[in-house]
Amino acid sequence: MRKVITYGTFDLLHYGHIHLLRRARELGDYLIVGLSTDEFNLIKNKRSYFSFQERKLILESIKYVDHIIEENNWEQKIKDIAEYNIDTLVMGNDWEGQFDTLKQICEVIYLPRTPEISTTQIKKDLMTNFGR
Repeated sequence: MRKVITYGTFDLLHYGHIHLLRRARELGDYLIVGLSTDEFNLIKNKRSYFSFQERKLILESIKYVDHIIEENNWEQKIKDIAEYNIDTLVMGNDWEGQFDTLKQICEVIYLPRTPEISTTQIKKDLMTNFGR
């Protein structure tokens, strides 16, 4: 069985997220998602609209996702890859080169993002159209 892992916040889930998860799942037989906790997002200077538990509930309903783990820090990827016997780490291409050191222990693939959509853009549009 070929196992794939990806990481992210997956807030304000949109079709770009679905494309990424589908393409990641197509690279293997089992997809694990490392979902950033609310505490880790604060370290990353991110604030999610939905809580960790709400984002997890949404991800659990997606047919491409087989298992969800908590992402608590940057350093855990090496441990996760070993613990879950990961064959491939998948990240969006906005992270290109950031995880190349992990190529020593698994395949690393950077998938193109869906260019016309992002959570950041959705938040900006909402503030422009409905914000104060």
